[in-house]
Amino acid sequence: MKALVYTGPNSIELRDEPDPAPQAGEVLVRVEAVGICGSDMHAYHGYDSRRPAPLILGHEAAGEILSGRKAGMRVTINPLVTCGHCEFCESGVENLCLSRQILSMPPRAGAFAEIVRVPERNLVEVPPNLEITKAALAEPIAVSYHSVIKGARLLPRPLSASRCAVLGGGAIGLTAALVLAMNGAAEIFVGEPSAARRQTVARAGNFQCYAPGETGEPDESSVDLVIDAVGAAATRVAASRMIKPGGVTVHVGLLPGLDGFDLRKITLQEIIVTGSYCYTMADFRETVSALAGGRLGALDWFEERPLAGGSSAFADLDRGAVSQAKIVLRP
Repeated sequence: MKALVYTGPNSIELRDEPDPAPQAGEVLVRVEAVGICGSDMHAYHGYDSRRPAPLILGHEAAGEILSGRKAGMRVTINPLVTCGHCEFCESGVENLCLSRQILSMPPRAGAFAEIVRVPERNLVEVPPNLEITKAALAEPIAVSYHSVIKGARLLPRPLSASRCAVLGGGAIGLTAALVLAMNGAAEIFVGEPSAARRQTVARAGNFQCYAPGETGEPDESSVDLVIDAVGAAATRVAASRMIKPGGVTVHVGLLPGLDGFDLRKITLQEIIVTGSYCYTMADFRETVSALAGGRLGALDWFEERPLAGGSSAFADLDRGAVSQAKIVLRP
């Protein structure tokens, strides 16, 4: 099969790789669409020791089952593989499973390929009315869905009465804003330094977009819920500044570093800070339902490219030459 293989820092190549062989409980899926994630870019730069070269990256995928009793079914892939029997899995928070694996991280190859092997229990059928490229968006949107729902549950007031801010206008930030809107948030601010990305976000919904540090940024202590989709020192500083007493900050981004949190304010004003990682299977299924039901808007904020053009897609993302929030590759 053809696959896009990470071969070293800033190097990714299309080459022939052996077809995967499914193990017990697994099936083969012919990949029809696969998105490029920020974690793929992080690995591409050589910053992720969990993803050593050579490796097939990619975990935001949808396609058709090729083997087993459900061959021919159109599916989207939950790439988070868990044990299924620990205390976390049995209580419905399988994203906290201590033995979790994810496609694109050894020992599991990713989906930047024509074929990928996946546990059958990780597949969700794609409704007939949902385009396969949009079905591939289920994974990143599920990340956002989980973060928003987690934050909403911790709020002292309903979302319909809450001012919300999303830090970052990439795929996770944009989709977090869409999920907030779907759930009736009263006001939604989105902070993003890139003018092109701000325009993409503004077209996607009724959001108040601003450049950090410039006009339009929420005032100090004025926001009920902050979704930090970047996770950098600068966004932690911004979240600490704008969060209200008793407010909630959900930390989703995975950039390295610990700086930026105002621990004195967090303590004196009883601010809740929580992490959010991936999603549960229930979150993933609800996301697919929302996509199919048109509850997340037109979903016209991504662009498609062939898998063979993957190397140039990574290079374009690296130099900030992509205005859309997501590139979806088509094998």
